[in-house]
Amino acid sequence: HMSAPYELIVAMPKYGINTPLRQAHFLAQMAHESAGFTKFVESLNYSAERLRVVFPKYFRDAKFAATYVGKPQAIANRVYGNRFGNGPESSGDGFKYRGRGFTHLTFKANYAEASENVFGDDRLVRDPDIASMIGPAATIACWYWKDRKCNAHADRDDLEGVTRAINGGVNGMTQRANWLKQFKKELHT
Repeated sequence: HMSAPYELIVAMPKYGINTPLRQAHFLAQMAHESAGFTKFVESLNYSAERLRVVFPKYFRDAKFAATYVGKPQAIANRVYGNRFGNGPESSGDGFKYRGRGFTHLTFKANYAEASENVFGDDRLVRDPDIASMIGPAATIACWYWKDRKCNAHADRDDLEGVTRAINGGVNGMTQRANWLKQFKKELHT
């Protein structure tokens, strides 16, 4: 039994996550994305082999990948540079705007969008670490869920649809399904 953080529970109704089925789907996704509500900042500690699996476009060569092992800042700057509002690799934006919070918010443009929608200003762009604090992270997660219209998928009990909306792909479906089963049981759905 893994209970969800209080901050997440409190924020849900304000964003229409207000039925047991929606809540089960939401909590399952957030649990998966944050390693059971324990990980709120992307670590980027990868082996050379894992770099080639996770970021094949950026680490095609084993020798090259090996030069990045143990250098999370360099990894983030390489893979997140020049995309979604981030400056080039040399700007440091990749690491500055690495994944944080329950949904692993990533990229300057996404921090700016979340900041404007959740806070009405640019505080997350100025201080991205706010997104890893549990209170703001909970609100950002709920906004992200609503913004990506996840309730529609949850209402149909469509785990794949919810996962694609949250993750952009279908990574970790087995674990997500296990989380969902657990939260459905807890919420009596």
